[in-house]
Amino acid sequence: MTTNLRLPGRPEELTLPALLVRNAAEHGELPALSWREGDAADWRTLTWSEVRHEVAVLAAGYAALGVERGEHVLMMMGNRPEHWLSDLALVHLGAVPVTVYGTSAPEQIAHIARHSRARLAVVEGARELARWEPLLQDPEVPLERLVVAEAAEAGPHRTYASVRSDGVRLHRADAFEKGWRESRPEDPLTVVYTSGTTGDPKGVRLTHRNILLQSVRLDRHTDLPEHAEHLCYLPFAHIAERILGIYLPLLRAAHVRLVADPTAVAAAVRERHPVQFFGVPRVWEKLAAAVKAVIAGLPEEQQRAIEGAGALARTRAGHRERGEEVPAALEASYAEAKERVLDPLLRRAGLDRLEWTASATAPMPIDVVRFWAGWGITIMDAWGLTETSGVCTVNSRDAFRLGSVGRPIEGLELRIAEDGEILTRGATVFDGYLRPDGTVESAHDAEGWFPTGDVGRLDADGFLWLTDRKKELIITSTGKNVSPALVENTVKEHPLIGQALVHGDGRSYLVALLVLDPELAPAWAAARGIGTASLAELAGHPAVLEETARAVAAANARLNRTEQIKRYRLLAEEWGPQTGELTPSLKLRRRVVREKYGPLIEELYEAPRQE
Repeated sequence: MTTNLRLPGRPEELTLPALLVRNAAEHGELPALSWREGDAADWRTLTWSEVRHEVAVLAAGYAALGVERGEHVLMMMGNRPEHWLSDLALVHLGAVPVTVYGTSAPEQIAHIARHSRARLAVVEGARELARWEPLLQDPEVPLERLVVAEAAEAGPHRTYASVRSDGVRLHRADAFEKGWRESRPEDPLTVVYTSGTTGDPKGVRLTHRNILLQSVRLDRHTDLPEHAEHLCYLPFAHIAERILGIYLPLLRAAHVRLVADPTAVAAAVRERHPVQFFGVPRVWEKLAAAVKAVIAGLPEEQQRAIEGAGALARTRAGHRERGEEVPAALEASYAEAKERVLDPLLRRAGLDRLEWTASATAPMPIDVVRFWAGWGITIMDAWGLTETSGVCTVNSRDAFRLGSVGRPIEGLELRIAEDGEILTRGATVFDGYLRPDGTVESAHDAEGWFPTGDVGRLDADGFLWLTDRKKELIITSTGKNVSPALVENTVKEHPLIGQALVHGDGRSYLVALLVLDPELAPAWAAARGIGTASLAELAGHPAVLEETARAVAAANARLNRTEQIKRYRLLAEEWGPQTGELTPSLKLRRRVVREKYGPLIEELYEAPRQE
């Protein structure tokens, strides 16, 4: 367990503001929140006592704007202090903060604004205003006012600074203390809208009780230094970052370091050498690709030394995975290899102090897990949904299986339905989806089980193994069920292939769209004397096409006949949230990809297939 800090009550009876009271009173001088302003080299920091003062001031400012208990307030900002502090200030008023993904399309924003009935939105600057201002004139959207964080870009709208100034003038300590104490554990703490992989985003309402029970139970599965620092770079619209970047730090009196630009997270890791790091699978894949690209440029002797040290690390991880004591000779050899070979490279990357590393949101490719195990880094894969307040199952240092997503957290039940769908129930599972009229529509059956939409199996030791999303399973024309994620992850084990989509629903065989890895493909080409070339040029290069064919053949050799890729096309442009193929949480939007490349997919079925 990370912390033995005093709780100001039983977790199921607490609200989030009670934790901030404790932190300010008992840990007031400890750092709570740090950020950089613009291109500044230095970090600005607020202590826990300063955070509570800022929250109180902002609460008065938002109250002066007419924000009332129970109403939703929308926010679209990056990971900046205005976002983090506003979230807590609104909670203290009894309002419900709702963060919207910064990459959301105008129609998604309009849907959330209508559905949530919010009268106020707090946005970052001009880029956001272009999508939000038209909603002020939309008669179907209740939105009345915008507050803008970037004062120079606010135009006619209120600025965050002016809201704070009003708060300084109007703040009354007695009113603030009375206000937050009116909140109850069953009150909504936030609404998180799902990222919309298959349709309109759904509003998931989570209570103080849901979140605080989740935080306490998750905390019991980690073992970190007191008040450990957290690099906060994922969007706050993602349940993972809301837990790791807001709620768990309140529980732990930890230090949140905001990384405003998610592409700068690798630089922040190199600078800060964190003891904990969470990344969705795509983040771990890209970090692995960057490390592999560096290794490819090293002398062969050093590459062999890394390979040998990695073999020792993976063998050691295998003993720990099976619950066995690591043989003394292996432990000594690993320690020597780690110090001599691995640690110098890990220090350069800022990864040398890691004690807890985790992933969630989608199945982690096993080759990526094994790669990091070769560096002495065991990624504790977890599984959960927005609807379950975050994680349902976790691996921990004393109980893990590489490739699985762990065992259920305390107080949560799992059951596998006849069709393989995972069902769950417990106090951390939400009550239901928000309706447009503000009521909640239950998503549970008569016995309280929530169907997660994920398919998996439980092994004899109680570890959960994910197969796929139920709605994403491919059913071929011959009636065979195929897991696209299994096929995609198998072909992505080759370093050239960064992304993949497999298609075959209602068809007699599978085809695939493959995307070159933007980091590893150029390094692979350079090592073979191809020279500098764009990804588009590489995608058509004969040597790259030959190697891709070998990669597909190698993947097919490990798959059964129904799962094998019969035809494919290599693409050059990486998929991302900005171009719509990935959700903001970096999950594949299969429908979008299939629609975008529909004619190309049809071409793959028109030509004779490769047997």
